[in-house]
Amino acid sequence: MTIYHFTGIKGSGMSSLAQILFDSGETVQGSDVETYYFTEQPLRERNIKILKFDPDNIQPGMTVIAGNAFPDTHPEIVRAKELGVEVIRYHKFLGEYIKKFTSIAITGAHGKTTTTGIMSHTIGGYKPTSYLIGDGTGLGKKGAAYFVLEACEYRRHFLAYHPDYAIMTNIDFDHPDYFADIEDVFSAFQDLAMQVKKAVIACGDDENLQKIKATVPVIYYGFGERNDFIAKNIEKTTEGSSFEVYIRNEYFDRFFIPLFGDHAILNSLAVIALCHYEGVPVEMMKERLKTFHGVKRRFTETKIGNNVLVDDYAHHPTEIIATIQSARQKYPDREIVAIFQPHTFSRTEAFLEQFADSLKLADAVYLCEIFSSAREKNGKLTIEDLRALIDGSEILHTDTVEKLKKHHDAVFLFMGAGDVNKFQKAFETVLKMGA
Repeated sequence: MTIYHFTGIKGSGMSSLAQILFDSGETVQGSDVETYYFTEQPLRERNIKILKFDPDNIQPGMTVIAGNAFPDTHPEIVRAKELGVEVIRYHKFLGEYIKKFTSIAITGAHGKTTTTGIMSHTIGGYKPTSYLIGDGTGLGKKGAAYFVLEACEYRRHFLAYHPDYAIMTNIDFDHPDYFADIEDVFSAFQDLAMQVKKAVIACGDDENLQKIKATVPVIYYGFGERNDFIAKNIEKTTEGSSFEVYIRNEYFDRFFIPLFGDHAILNSLAVIALCHYEGVPVEMMKERLKTFHGVKRRFTETKIGNNVLVDDYAHHPTEIIATIQSARQKYPDREIVAIFQPHTFSRTEAFLEQFADSLKLADAVYLCEIFSSAREKNGKLTIEDLRALIDGSEILHTDTVEKLKKHHDAVFLFMGAGDVNKFQKAFETVLKMGA
């Protein structure tokens, strides 16, 4: 029996894929750095072996699945090639694997992870569904009919996939270390659309997605009247959001989601459109949507006393706006405190003004040092450049989180794609000591 060895098993997609293969009866192990990442928790719950990086981990007869963050010069990959062991990149392996199922790829600059979660939860009530979510969650379901996966546009990795369906939530300029401009990003999504086999479900409120061409039907959803699936008569409360769905201007039904913000309604509408296309009964859709309570690191709440601490992956100005909007809907009478850790110097530089404008929507702003990546260790600017654009903002370090205590009964939004959770953990300790 083949042993699948994951080089970089703590990566969010890698962890999810390892879980799927393990659940499907395969023998799985992996290696990574010793630093703890939240993505390793489900691996440990399954007793999947996690080793330190070491070329001796590689043995004849294995199949090595290599994380995209690690170059061909990585010692484990070098050893594998010396031994004649097959090495396959994460996205290429996944592209082959999904051919066994009716595959649903969820992509877009923002909203991929939550939409993948909503999609897998909803359609999983109809037929057995395996899924790969970019928050490090994966499930390999025996006898699965569907495979729902988060498909990332970075370095055009999603072009390894030829899915039956693609949900496209939006097109926005991100990953400035790779994409040249918005036209370059659009071209990547356009190439993916041409690889879809059954239908593209796209947000028609996004002007770039309106230009998408495909050889299969393109079904549009959104708030605008020109869409095929439209959300109308929206009611937002502190419990969630409800809305009516019209299909080509004919009333379909009313849905409730225990989620917040316009983006959550749009993400759910995309799922409703695809489920309708697949013949999922409306009552099942309604019941499943009503019981979806989110994915990891997307408005994940911890309550200590009267304080609400929110862990959120938001690392782009559009995502920051959406997170603050969600907080305003759920906690309309609370002070909203943003704690933001920029992710990569190139992104911070490219969106400096937009970051400042989006963060100003909060009542108070604290900034953490820029989180570098494996690809990019430094840049031309510092966190001070962002602080200078936001009046009253302060720099925060893990040993100065006590200053957050001056905000009473507040909602603290810890946002970023790096290790911003260490600031939250430090603040949790301070609050518990004062309890």
